[in-house]
Amino acid sequence: MNKNLKNILVINFGGLGDEILFLPTIISLKKEFPKAKITLVLENRSKGITSLTDLINETITVDIKSGNFKKYTNLLCLLVKIWARHFDMVVSSGGNKLISIFLFLTFIKEKCGYNTGKLSEFLLTKAVPLNKNQYAARMYHDLIREITSINTELPEINVIKKNAEPNTVLIHPGVSLMSVRKGMIKTIPANIWAEVVDKLADRGKRVILAGGPDDKDVIEYISQKVSSDKYINMYGKTKNLKELAELIAKAEIFLCSDSAPLHIAVSLGIRTFAIFGSTDDKKLIPQNQLVTPIKSSDCNCGIQPCLWEHRSTTCETLDCLKITSDEIVEIVTKNI
Repeated sequence: MNKNLKNILVINFGGLGDEILFLPTIISLKKEFPKAKITLVLENRSKGITSLTDLINETITVDIKSGNFKKYTNLLCLLVKIWARHFDMVVSSGGNKLISIFLFLTFIKEKCGYNTGKLSEFLLTKAVPLNKNQYAARMYHDLIREITSINTELPEINVIKKNAEPNTVLIHPGVSLMSVRKGMIKTIPANIWAEVVDKLADRGKRVILAGGPDDKDVIEYISQKVSSDKYINMYGKTKNLKELAELIAKAEIFLCSDSAPLHIAVSLGIRTFAIFGSTDDKKLIPQNQLVTPIKSSDCNCGIQPCLWEHRSTTCETLDCLKITSDEIVEIVTKNI
């Protein structure tokens, strides 16, 4: 393939965590085609990714969550924007069979997407096998394995890891409100988080709390239940995603839910512990010594992890998130 491609389009819809997991693909593309301008199409909720990397030259945001008529109108508007920019290559994630049709309609010469059947094989220049049973960053990177021999294993962001203050545990307890509203419960209750803060402090840990607007309820609950002298409250003091990443970069230990900050910590190489219930840790974190999933030891539902594999919302019993504060504190302190 021509190494002098000037204009590359990449498409990846999803939350901020998805965009961070997509970064290795962008990094490898930029290394393979250093002169190319890279434009990322994404949802508006995820545009904060641009504060973490300088590899994305331009973003185009699209609302794909609205009703069918408006969604398809928005996609038509997206096509018009794409036609005006004269891209040399497009790389798109997503396993929907309609994606290959959309990519064909961009009229871009090189079209790379997942193989979703005979139609995708006909319409795409590169129809790549979709292997969901692996770390998501690797799954995305599969899209370009026929384009480059460069292999970027983990996300990388423009924040430098700092010398951590010993004995410090930074806790980011929340998840996005959008996932909660959609019935996707991915973390332990606020009362368990409060107990974790209290018990870590009692063990002599310097506990720091962090969070954004979506985490208001859980942070307020903790502040009501735990004495303020047991933790440092950094809630609301990080004004944007870059500042949150810089705070995480200073942590010796990071404890969090399955959320975007988890992927920031992974990209920084921070020793991280993450709560997992209905989602699959093997697909969302790398299998290395720096990241430890914390899961229920007494879940007998039979289909864990169920979210996306078996259902689009979590069940009412949430047996997979019945994790005690003692279990969490023990795992964190034992594995430091």
